[in-house]
Amino acid sequence: MSQPTSTGRRAAVAALLATLLAGCQAPGTKSGDPATHKPVPSTTTTPTPTTSPSPVTAANTVEVCQAVDRLIIAASRKISADSAAATERELTGEQITAQLRRTLAKLADQVRGEGRRAQDREIRTLVTSTADRIGRGSRAARPTAWLDDTFTGIPAVLMRDCRP
Repeated sequence: MSQPTSTGRRAAVAALLATLLAGCQAPGTKSGDPATHKPVPSTTTTPTPTTSPSPVTAANTVEVCQAVDRLIIAASRKISADSAAATERELTGEQITAQLRRTLAKLADQVRGEGRRAQDREIRTLVTSTADRIGRGSRAARPTAWLDDTFTGIPAVLMRDCRP
């Protein structure tokens, strides 16, 4: 890969990640270090899960969804930082791809762990399928293309569907 092409691709990945970071921000949270985000306190009571067919959401849905958002934001920031550092360290395309695959595989495992915590079956399915998609991205022949094609859509789906 030539230097101008790899630099252009890195810039495109960085721009993509900046867009993702803006889209992943959960309502009611502040930007900053994702490790310090805490769930926003609610002034309403939390619904209790029941066995009735009513659409009651499990108590930890908000917590799980916010944790997944934080994981995706943190991974996006790592990918962006790794991309910038790769230019300075003059990594090869293969090295960059391997680094991206490791980051995506770790993210998939972390998101899968959040899915196991979800008490709501629909949220568990949504989060687990998201982890599976990220896992497929970690094994993609061209993970940078997967970022553009698939990863960018994940935050929008989570914002729409991962909520009480």
